Amino acid sequence: MKTNVRKLTIAALMLAICIASMFFKNTSVFITGPIVNTCLMLTAVACGLGYGVILSVVTPVFSFFITGSPVIAAIPMMMVMIAIGNAILVFFVWLFAVRLRKPAGRSARIAIGGIIGSCVKAAFMWGAVSSWLLPVYLPETMQKMLPVLQAQFSTTQLITALIGTALTVCIWPALKRAKTLPEE
Repeated sequence: MKTNVRKLTIAALMLAICIASMFFKNTSVFITGPIVNTCLMLTAVACGLGYGVILSVVTPVFSFFITGSPVIAAIPMMMVMIAIGNAILVFFVWLFAVRLRKPAGRSARIAIGGIIGSCVKAAFMWGAVSSWLLPVYLPETMQKMLPVLQAQFSTTQLITALIGTALTVCIWPALKRAKTLPEE
């Protein structure tokens, strides 16, 4: 029971950090993106795949309601694609860090899973969003934004996920130590 409460608490804290970071989204996607990706990866490693996927699904929804993206308002399917991209990243980090128990340390496995997951997420986002959703469904009034949006949902996704991976590798040891403190 204590383990489930601990996992739920960590996942809730990670969601709160994600939501707080979304208020900086209009400042720079290079602030919000790595923070959200870091929280998703930390949740998957600390709490399990299920919690990571749940956060992967709810973060795009919260982001839309907080930032009110006109692109997502015009193409609601974008939320689904972002959630799938997030879940892909979470899956690879979880797979390497938790499921595959190789001789390398957990931080190394997080890094490997994060790098592979970042590349697969970016490839999925490029194919599903940049190459299909945006060119086909972007309203005529927003067509001048197409090249910027295509970069944002491909190259920028890769960069922010890789930065998030580096942050996760740095933060994980401290989170692990805090997690192993005796319960009061």
